[in-house]
Amino acid sequence: MSNVDTDIIIVGGGPAGMAAAITSAKSGLKTVLLERGDFCGSKNMFGGAIYTIPTLEIYPNFLDEAPLERGISRHTYALLGKKDGTLVSYDNPTEPDDKYLAYSVLRPKWDRWCASEAEKAGAYIVPQTLVEELLFENGKCCGIKTANEEYRSKIVILADGVNSLLAKKHNLRKDIKATNVALSVKQTISLPKEKIEDRFNLNEDNGTVYTIMGGPMLGITAMGFVYTNKESVSIGLGVTLEDLKNSNKTPYEFLEELKEHPSIKPLIKDGEVKEYSAHLIPEGGYKAVPKLYFDGLMIAGDAGSLVNNVHWEGTNLSMLSGKYAALTAIEAIKNNDLTSKTLKNYEKRLKESFILKDMYSYRNIMGTIESNAKAFLGFYPEKINESMREFTETDNIPKKE
Repeated sequence: MSNVDTDIIIVGGGPAGMAAAITSAKSGLKTVLLERGDFCGSKNMFGGAIYTIPTLEIYPNFLDEAPLERGISRHTYALLGKKDGTLVSYDNPTEPDDKYLAYSVLRPKWDRWCASEAEKAGAYIVPQTLVEELLFENGKCCGIKTANEEYRSKIVILADGVNSLLAKKHNLRKDIKATNVALSVKQTISLPKEKIEDRFNLNEDNGTVYTIMGGPMLGITAMGFVYTNKESVSIGLGVTLEDLKNSNKTPYEFLEELKEHPSIKPLIKDGEVKEYSAHLIPEGGYKAVPKLYFDGLMIAGDAGSLVNNVHWEGTNLSMLSGKYAALTAIEAIKNNDLTSKTLKNYEKRLKESFILKDMYSYRNIMGTIESNAKAFLGFYPEKINESMREFTETDNIPKKE
């Protein structure tokens, strides 16, 4: 077994890991990122959009160079009944030279581009590598072990996703409750560019996002989504593991029912399914965030449950948490203090940013929604549609009745 010595080791090639890699590499530190997939992005999945302002902090050139799909100019909220639906849209048109607030992307392309940017900055990315365990000396994390090598480092950043098997293996966090995790499934459906723009009423290069409640998900803690790409549509949904277990349905069955809903079916008619993927999402919010720093170690992104599920914010939180972890590592190495005394500044950075401030503000919302899902996500969507139907139809019955 050979040994590799470096300054920072990052486990996981998702948004948090790559943001940490590019930030630390730009500072001149020897940075190694280990990814178990064939390449960064080969197994990663999300609904489909990145937010412009936080992304510019990590990748200032992404607007000109990254593989973007469409600029998001419309957000539609769809409250679906069993067969009907009420759709409310917010349009944010831009001038030709304006930046969009968000862009739809496809993760295999986007993540590979991010990885190439990290490599340009000097990071060394090792794909197809499974990290089996963390290494400790005198209680301090000092590296990782794979099947064939040991990597020694001054700092380790765990960005290995919601499961974070390494954190669990070394008792750095408790088991995640089924109510605090959602399973998201998605299909990418190929459609001609002209049909997408016609069906979604879009100008060239503009895109739209649908946030969907109800339909086949009436009364359970689940929501759906649609994102438009250049020549495809991403459609999917997320449902908590607890509700999935009690539903007697598979995620695939939920998704197929959503695709058949009269408000959704015409949008994807005659499209060809090109990809089916699934991904776990931490939904526990502020109360489920574990301790994020230890001697020689920090936890970033989904591995730290850093997701604001009220606003569907995960990727931007992951990227910025990766950046903050790297900045803290840079500081610790410069001061030659790799203990929690310095690494606690990572949590301080998170608390001073919008990340933990927003998550704290919403700390009770998901619990309230989950315990009242039949009302919030069942009764109310159906009643809204019933009210709209009564308001719009004329049937010779007095309105008062």
